[in-house]
Amino acid sequence: MDRVFSSDLDGRWFGTGHSTLTDPAAAGNEAAAAAFEGRTPVVVFVFCSVGYHVPELFDGIRARVGADTVIVGCTTSGQIGGGAVSRDGVSVTAWGGDGFTVRTHVSRNVSGRLRDAGVEAASCLGAVDQSHRALMMLCDGLTGNQHEIVRGAFSVAGAVVPLVGGCAGDHLTYVRTYQFHGDRDGVEILSDAVIGVAVGSDAPLGVGIAHGWRKQGEAMIVTSSREGRIHELDGEPALDVFLRRLGADDTLLDDEEAFRQAAFLHPLGLSRRSGEDIRVIHSGNRADRSLVCLADVPQGALAWVMESDTGALVEAAGQAAEQAAGALGGRQAIGTMVFDCAARRIAIGEDGVGPEHDIIAKAIPNVPFGGFYSTGEIARVRGALGMHHFTVVTLALA
Repeated sequence: MDRVFSSDLDGRWFGTGHSTLTDPAAAGNEAAAAAFEGRTPVVVFVFCSVGYHVPELFDGIRARVGADTVIVGCTTSGQIGGGAVSRDGVSVTAWGGDGFTVRTHVSRNVSGRLRDAGVEAASCLGAVDQSHRALMMLCDGLTGNQHEIVRGAFSVAGAVVPLVGGCAGDHLTYVRTYQFHGDRDGVEILSDAVIGVAVGSDAPLGVGIAHGWRKQGEAMIVTSSREGRIHELDGEPALDVFLRRLGADDTLLDDEEAFRQAAFLHPLGLSRRSGEDIRVIHSGNRADRSLVCLADVPQGALAWVMESDTGALVEAAGQAAEQAAGALGGRQAIGTMVFDCAARRIAIGEDGVGPEHDIIAKAIPNVPFGGFYSTGEIARVRGALGMHHFTVVTLALA
């Protein structure tokens, strides 16, 4: 399916570019040239694999922007943009034209004070007063209990302003991720940071969220847990219950990659009023028989082992895009930001990546989209919850 890289409607535009050139400076220049097409952006999003995160990456980008242009981004576990998807490379997504306002705030050294960091990052909302607003958040993917960041941001944004965004990645090696923030005069390369991006628009903004997983077997009660570590399910050691549900035994733990693959195909689903909230099982602990997840699993929660198939997971990306477009009140979208879980990419396999992006293009025809594969997705349209995994989140702009 042909994909659109740029759109321009009523003086507002959205463009994407992509490069896999090995030289970071050349790659940034190539991707920016494609995304901007000679236009001056209001905001530029730079998503790249670890290794490209050097000051030279931004040289060609900074040379093309205006004095008031905001530059933000992060390292990833894969880039989306310019009609392409890559493991190693750079994508640039930019918006510009009439009726956009973008303000940012960076919270640094956030480990150990995540809720306060969310409050700080969200403080930029106060500088945006247009009728349509959203708060985008780009977080370090390795800070632990990321839900605390979202809770802090929610305390500022309230129930009216939607939250959206994703957590930086490093190809699921869980070593170190980086976040970017700056402007024409320079871009800071950070770790252990949360970047809040307040978006104001004269036209509607729409958020979509979908995951494509379904319940497998009977429900379980989380009888003992602390933050992201589950100690007991239904009063039994959590690891024992999980292995039994998989039809496996402790030998699965001998091969870390085999355990991760099995866990990625069978995450946990937590009961929510709007459906199931997905939690990635990152590892199992032989000593205390616990399961370690990448986000909070509240004690007392109702949970299921989940299952899916490639078709359902791919379809979810289209559902998220349709939801976002449907929230624009009948207005035509000019572009869509996509935050897609890196573990979903493993679950659908590389053969599923092309169909997944084709279905996004089909869901919102003739509309460009750009984003990245994340280590946790942020989406909250209603309610106080908003941290997700194994999920696709979209933000459509009219």
